Amino acid sequence: MDGWRATPPVAAATAELERFGQGRALDELPLLSALFAADDPSAQQFTSALVNVLVAELGADPLGQVPMRHFSDGLLASLVLARRGSAVLALQAIDGAALARRPEPLSASFAATETWEHVLAGSATVERVRIEQVLPDRAVLQRDCRQLSAGTTGHRYCAEEAQVLHQVPGTMVVLKLQRTLDPSAPTREYRMSDGVLLHQAAGSPRESRLELTAALLGRMGRRDAAPLLAAMAEEQGGVGLRWQALRECLGLDTALGFAALRTVAQRGDDPLAAPAGALLAQLLEQYPELAGVARCPA
Repeated sequence: MDGWRATPPVAAATAELERFGQGRALDELPLLSALFAADDPSAQQFTSALVNVLVAELGADPLGQVPMRHFSDGLLASLVLARRGSAVLALQAIDGAALARRPEPLSASFAATETWEHVLAGSATVERVRIEQVLPDRAVLQRDCRQLSAGTTGHRYCAEEAQVLHQVPGTMVVLKLQRTLDPSAPTREYRMSDGVLLHQAAGSPRESRLELTAALLGRMGRRDAAPLLAAMAEEQGGVGLRWQALRECLGLDTALGFAALRTVAQRGDDPLAAPAGALLAQLLEQYPELAGVARCPA
């Protein structure tokens, strides 16, 4: 593995991946961009050199462990070739027989990442699902099917476009480059038939843990945590985490939570301003006495 990593193409591509993870455009990085150019043999040469090394070593020692991060769930097998910052270069194989045994997909997920793919072997029928418009509890989706085959390359902003696998004859092997654009942005899952929002999750494990913590504090009735939750709601950060903190704060301490809600609703540039304003108006309509609530000077 050290020998493969030290070869000039791999060493240069890894150095470019470092800059790519820092935000450089792919077309500014010649070796890395060549891996995802149609009719360019670089991707085949790059991955074949690695596969030949691994196959030879595993042939000599079948119980050996591949010294690279890898994953398999029976359908998708993924081998991480390199990771630098927010960027990952991986080799993936999709098992068509395993895909055929699974139920037909009913939903599509969208995350704040940017993805390039180069099909190295095999083919697939996929559905491209694009978000045309985002509504409060659903999205207007555009769907169309396309065929992938060896040599196909593609790029997509995954917050706007998802790719759903439907059929893979045999096995399809793909070289994938992915970069996270906004770690705080949530991942959303929509039902493809009508665009209904089925699930939303924080974009980072840290924010997921904090959301769960906020929810737990609310269920425990920890009124002493209300000032912290109010501060979290008013900070700049993940929208999902801030909204969860605001809801729990309202449940624990109505006066403090309502004051925080009003503060957020009055910020013109805050992405939570609109939903906070709608909730503010709803609460005032149901409970007019809240109009006199002000933050405690203490």
